[in-house]
Amino acid sequence: MRLQVATRLALYAILELASDPDRQFSATEIADRFGISVNHLSKVLRSLGRAGLVEAVRGAGGGYRFVGNAKRITLLDLIRLFEDVDSSGEGGREAADATPEGRVLGSVLEEIEDITRVTLSSISVATMLKLIAAERHPQRKPEGVVPLFGG
Repeated sequence: MRLQVATRLALYAILELASDPDRQFSATEIADRFGISVNHLSKVLRSLGRAGLVEAVRGAGGGYRFVGNAKRITLLDLIRLFEDVDSSGEGGREAADATPEGRVLGSVLEEIEDITRVTLSSISVATMLKLIAAERHPQRKPEGVVPLFGG
């Protein structure tokens, strides 16, 4: 699955902010951490603020902090803020789509999209933070973390 740049920036920002929800992070800190554009990230952070997931504090010492519920917000919730993941690729139709082969292929692709949506809706921000901790410290497996990707 390919995600738009804004979507990936939102995921990186939320994961950084949610890693220490009591701390305020500047957009520059987050951008520097991930090697991304501060201007583009600022637009993404505003969108996350409108969605009620981050809070912006203005002025000296200001920044952004996570105000969502890491256990309840899923990857799908975040991706939906920036992308239409609920439509079934009904872009340009071709004549072959009406054939038995085209219909079967369409069904298979639709099932893949459904599986992707279910998987994304089952992974919370809290789960991602546990997976990140396990990635940073592979010798210390956090309790309750089941490897998602055969690890």
